[in-house]
Amino acid sequence: MTELILHHYDFSNYSEKVRLALGYKGLAWQSVIIPPIAPKPDLTPLTGGYRRTPVLQIGADIYCDTSLIVRELERRFPTPTLFPAELTAVADAITYWAENRLFRPISLYVSGSNLEHLPEGLQADRSIMRGLPPPSAGAMARAVVRNAPLVRPQLQQVEAMFADGRTWIAGEAVTVADLAVYHALWFFTARTELLRADIAPFARINEWMGRVRAFRHGSPTALVAAKALRAAADADPVAPRPSRRFDEDLELGAMVRVRADDYGQDPVEGRLVFLDGNEVALSRDDPQVGTVAVHFPRLGYDLRPLRGAKPG
Repeated sequence: MTELILHHYDFSNYSEKVRLALGYKGLAWQSVIIPPIAPKPDLTPLTGGYRRTPVLQIGADIYCDTSLIVRELERRFPTPTLFPAELTAVADAITYWAENRLFRPISLYVSGSNLEHLPEGLQADRSIMRGLPPPSAGAMARAVVRNAPLVRPQLQQVEAMFADGRTWIAGEAVTVADLAVYHALWFFTARTELLRADIAPFARINEWMGRVRAFRHGSPTALVAAKALRAAADADPVAPRPSRRFDEDLELGAMVRVRADDYGQDPVEGRLVFLDGNEVALSRDDPQVGTVAVHFPRLGYDLRPLRGAKPG
């Protein structure tokens, strides 16, 4: 089977989510370290412009966004599962909350409190991704004050989830929700130990984080970016599964563009080759890697026809 290649960097919390998924499933993978800020010249040929982190490469198939990456790992390596049938619905709901309501204030609080420990230009880059001007030091300090009261009650909510004696976030089995909540809280100490005191008082959280941390990261092997590009160039995208389109959907073969609907809205253009309720895949050509298929989640991404393009 074609090897798994993860494009990531050390303090990326979403990368930690995938690294733990790889560890939980006991997988070997190749590790390409990418810059935390733009430009990302060795990633763009694969993604066509998408620059969020991480990206999973399997030959000439490129998977964007952890909500799809983890599901693709589950599809290919279903045991042990991160989606037990009896808990998947509640786990998906917890995951949405963790990544859309819990992590945002944590990121602003932690980043503003750790400015001297972050790479130069990181905050400016993240603001640009959201269509905002680069923040001043004063603005970052105000963000800390504004977001701390949004973080603290949510930490209490996470602690309360374990009040019934459950072992994992959604119940008595590991789910994707454990990875989603963990990576948000992991961000407190991803770069320094300065903010460990914020989560230290929560005994149940700390016990559970220890259990998740024990998944480790599987078996990574370092890989230089040039070899990842060569791996894509030497492969062909896997033939897509049968699509399951809704009546309102675009026809397969249409020239389209996909972009995130919240931040990092760099559009990716290509020919629509797969579509169902969870996933969108585009075929695109690049002079460095040839033909690749770039895969996105359906939810959280905006799919539109490319203006002026003719269907294939």
